[in-house]
Amino acid sequence: MKTICLYFEIHQINHLKRYRFFDIGSDHYYYDDYANETSISNIAENSYIPALKVLIDMARKNEGAFKVAISLSGVGIEQLERYAPQVMDLLQELNETNCCEFLAEPYSHGLSSLSPKGEQYFRDETKRQAERINNLFGQKPKIFRNSSMIYSDEIGALVADMGFKGVLTEGAKHVLGWKNPHYLYHCALNPKLKVFTRDFKLSDDISLRFSDPSWVSYPLMADTYMDWIAQSPEEEGIFNIFMELSALGIYQPLSSHILEFIKSLPACAKKRNVQFATPSEIIKNHESVSAIEVPYPMSWNDEERDTSCWLGNQMQREAFSKLYSIADRVILLRDKRILQDWDYLQASNNFRFMTTKNNSVYMNRGIYESPYDAFTNYMNILGDFIQRVNRSFPQEINIEELNALQTIIQNQDKMILSLEKQIVRLKSAQKSKAEPEKKPAKKAVAAKKSVPKKESDKQSPKKKA
Repeated sequence: MKTICLYFEIHQINHLKRYRFFDIGSDHYYYDDYANETSISNIAENSYIPALKVLIDMARKNEGAFKVAISLSGVGIEQLERYAPQVMDLLQELNETNCCEFLAEPYSHGLSSLSPKGEQYFRDETKRQAERINNLFGQKPKIFRNSSMIYSDEIGALVADMGFKGVLTEGAKHVLGWKNPHYLYHCALNPKLKVFTRDFKLSDDISLRFSDPSWVSYPLMADTYMDWIAQSPEEEGIFNIFMELSALGIYQPLSSHILEFIKSLPACAKKRNVQFATPSEIIKNHESVSAIEVPYPMSWNDEERDTSCWLGNQMQREAFSKLYSIADRVILLRDKRILQDWDYLQASNNFRFMTTKNNSVYMNRGIYESPYDAFTNYMNILGDFIQRVNRSFPQEINIEELNALQTIIQNQDKMILSLEKQIVRLKSAQKSKAEPEKKPAKKAVAAKKSVPKKESDKQSPKKKA
């Protein structure tokens, strides 16, 4: 049976304000709150809220036949809780349908997986995001999705080592070659990690081309779309349709009837014997056909499907190197304000604004007039941030000392985890010992009550005075 794995990403950037060189050392607040509130409110009203209402309705009406996967970055959750809490309420409603699987991803929606110095923070921020998802929705994520679906063999091995069962990534032609995205693969360095490869054509037909009148398939109907899937070769079983949730209402306006199209998909799928499933369900019911080898990182961005949109020029690499040069120090800090700024400064859009690539898709740089303007503004902010970090951990503290402190902290975390597991085992053992002791006691009482009294034991009624 052909299976659709439908996934949506929810993430919004945290806009930086105009920050001058002379602000360094005196102004430690880096954000444009007005731009953040305006953009989040607009996206929530025109995309997230109507789209989530449709997904909830689809889940309820199709009684388990419709499934969807969603991931939220940690900074995205913070933005929604601050400016659009109604979106979080709708996500809770969707979760209660038991038709949605929430995935893990880096808390910052950053590029820590691409930095040799960022590995530990990549682990830490992914763990934080997964814990946040568990606290919000009662789901412990089993599937991982990196920022912009960045993936390589080394990243896959790291994700597998963190305990995840699967990972979502792009079905890039230069990686798949003759292979097809309609199968389940596994990591070349760790077969335990299953790899889902995005069908960029079927995904982009919805997210990029749906409302384009010059497109050869315009207007696209749900019946036609589902026919493309149902009529594919019989051996092709998995269709990974991944996109941003903002595609429903922003990239494709509500006036294009995009939500009516999405809402019609389950009924059309049922007629063609096509089902929906979450990534975890697919892993349970399908075997991997082979390894997928990705020696260099790929992503779902631009035609190249690589990391050049973030690290393709000297400015981007300089900013990236400068940011992660203090990663060792930041990890050791317990200052909430610094840690929050670190999350926001890592966000991939900060480097995206510095790109000098010529793209066919228009990119809104916000307050920046050029990539050089974006670089200058970011480096001014980063200069102030580094000063604050160095005041907490002076540069005189060498790497050996930092490594020793990191080792102590990591050992403490491992010890705490070990003790927590031991407590659970002891409580379980104590409970299992206590239960057999109670049962005989109850039987004894019952037996005692059932024994008839002897004649001699019966008391004669008292005579009236």
